[in-house]
Amino acid sequence: MAMRREILMAGLAGLSWPLLSACAATGGAGREPRRSLRILVLGGTGFLGPHFVEAALARGHRLTLFNRGKSHPARFDGARFAGVEQLRGDRRSDLAALEGERRWDAVLDTSAYFPADVTRSASLLAERADRYLLVSTISVYARHDRANDEDSELARLEDPTVEEVTGETYGGLKALCEAAAERAFPGRTAVVRPGLIAGPGDETDRFTYWPARADRGGEILAPGTPADAIQCIDVRDLADFLLHLIERGRTGTFNANSPPGALTMGALLDGCRAVARRMNTIQCVRAPCEQPPGHDSTLTWVPADFLAAQEVRPWQDLPVWMPATGEYAGFALASTARAEAAGLRRRPLEDTVADTLEWWRQQPEARRAAPKAGLAPAREAEVLRAWHRAQASAPPAG
Repeated sequence: MAMRREILMAGLAGLSWPLLSACAATGGAGREPRRSLRILVLGGTGFLGPHFVEAALARGHRLTLFNRGKSHPARFDGARFAGVEQLRGDRRSDLAALEGERRWDAVLDTSAYFPADVTRSASLLAERADRYLLVSTISVYARHDRANDEDSELARLEDPTVEEVTGETYGGLKALCEAAAERAFPGRTAVVRPGLIAGPGDETDRFTYWPARADRGGEILAPGTPADAIQCIDVRDLADFLLHLIERGRTGTFNANSPPGALTMGALLDGCRAVARRMNTIQCVRAPCEQPPGHDSTLTWVPADFLAAQEVRPWQDLPVWMPATGEYAGFALASTARAEAAGLRRRPLEDTVADTLEWWRQQPEARRAAPKAGLAPAREAEVLRAWHRAQASAPPAG
C-alpha cells in the first residue's frame, strides 16, 4: 500500500541512444504561427507552468496567471515578462480577481487536485472562456496491471467528497476533476494525462536522480532488468503539446508520454552514463583534472524480488522504474497514439538527460545534497553489499 501511494502520487544494459531518440525526433520547434490568444493559467509558477509561459510568450500569446503568489512569486518579474499579467487569489476560497467581464480564449488548469475547486473556477469562467484544458495524470486509471488507453476504466472513490490527497485518493480525485471540467465546459474541454514529467526544474527529483547518480560515478544499483519498460515526457514537450491543443482548439482526452515500449531502464541508465561521461570530459578540457567524476560508473542489475525483500521501493527509492510483473506491470505501457495523432512531439531523451543534469549541477550544494527521491548513497551501498553476499553464497547454477 505504501508503494501504491508513492507511485500514484507521481501523479511517472546493452541498449543505445538510438533507441532513446526513437521516442521522437523533435520538440516544439517548427509549429506554424497562429493568431495571438488570451490564455488564463490557473497556477503557473511551479515546474510545468513556467515552461508553458515561456513557450506561449515565444509564440506571441497574452497570458494571465492566477495563483496564491506563494511559490516563486518573483519568477515572472522583469521586462522579459512584461506581457504577463499576474492575479493573486486562492481557487479554494478567493476567486475575486477572476470576476468581471474579461474574456479569455482558453483556460489552462495546472493545479487541479479537488473536483470542488475545478467546479468553482470552471463554473465562474464558463461564459467568459472558450475552452478549458486540464492537466490530469496517468494515475487516473483503475488498473495498472495491463496497458491503458484513454478509454480505460477510471479510478473511483468510495467517498467522492474526500478532501485529502493520498496515494489512495489521488487518481480518483483527478478523475473527478476531469468530470467537473467537462460539466462546466461541455464539449469544450481537453484533458491531458502525463506520466512522469522530466526535465530541468523538476522539484520531485524522480527523473533527476538517474542523471545525477551517473554523474557521481561508481557502482550503480540498477533495478530489475535492462528490458523493463519505462515512460516519461520532457516538461518542455508537454508544455508545447498543451499550447498546440489550445492553439488548434482541440478537445478530448490524451495520454502524454513516451510511446509504450520505446524506452527501457537499460537504455536510460546507459544513456545517463554516456551523457555524464561526455559532460565531465568537456569539463576537464575546460579546467584540467586528473580523472573526471562519473568516468568509472558501472551497473549492477538487482532483481525486483530481491529489492522487495530489502524493502527498496520502486518509483520512490528507485525512480522511473516499475517491476515488469504484478499490479503495475502495465504502468509504463499506456497508449499515446491519440496524442501523437493530435500533434504530440518529443525530443530525444538524450537532450532531456543532458539538460536535466546541467540544471542539477547549478542548484545550491545544500539542495543537491538532499534529493527528494532515490536511494541515499549509504543505503544504495548497503543493498549492493547484500546482493553481492547473496550472489557469493548462492549454489552454482545447474
